[in-house]
Parts: sequence; C-alpha cells; structure tokens
Amino acid sequence: VMADQKILLFHVSTDKEQKIRQVCKSLGIFLQPVDKKDYSKKLGTLAGIKGFPKENVVYDGAELPAEMLVFSGMDSDQVDAFLAAYRKAGLTPIGCKAILTPDNVFWTAEALFRELLKEHLHFIK
Repeated sequence: VMADQKILLFHVSTDKEQKIRQVCKSLGIFLQPVDKKDYSKKLGTLAGIKGFPKENVVYDGAELPAEMLVFSGMDSDQVDAFLAAYRKAGLTPIGCKAILTPDNVFWTAEALFRELLKEHLHFIK
C-alpha cells in the first residue's frame, strides 16, 4: 500500500503556506507544516511513517536559513505534477527540496537541510 501523499513544509511564511495548501488540495496531497521545535525529529517520525516511534526531542537551535519541503509517499511523476501546479500558481521557488528515501528517512530535518544546502551551494558554483 502506498503511503499517503504528503509534503512536509519547513520555515515557510503563513501566507505562502496557505497558497501551497491550495495547490496540494487540488492534487489530493496532505500538507504538513513542521514546527521549528520538531527539527530534531527523524523525517520518518515527522511524516508519520509506520514503525517510527514518537520522539520527545525538542530542537533548540536556530531557524533554518531557507525554506525546505520534503515529499513523502510520492513518486517522481507526482512530484513533477506538484511542481508544475506550484509554478502555475506563481509561487516563488523553494530551493531545498527532497524526496523521502529509505536512506534519509532516518535523518533529522536539520541534517537533511544541511545536506541539501551543501548540494544547492555546489550547484550554484
């Protein structure tokens, strides 16, 4: 059984979040904004994946320096459909994006962000 299509959203303004929510709704995707206090939790826990325990860790570091979104339970076609609808809605791009994989599902949100930022900066050079 495919997991529910879900997008985890990090550090996005309320106004933009509402617009992304509309895009998600039109595609049947669940949008889940993640609180800063939850950045130390594993992505699998945040995405509600079966087998991941609830974690009682509280993140007390700085806010992420940029927006991030993580696709859970979505294949590349579904991600492409979302991104096309996202662009059509005229929303400013989010540079740090990832698809949940068997590897990164055990990472914390903060660790994933650092990794994406490294890749992102690598591409800019």
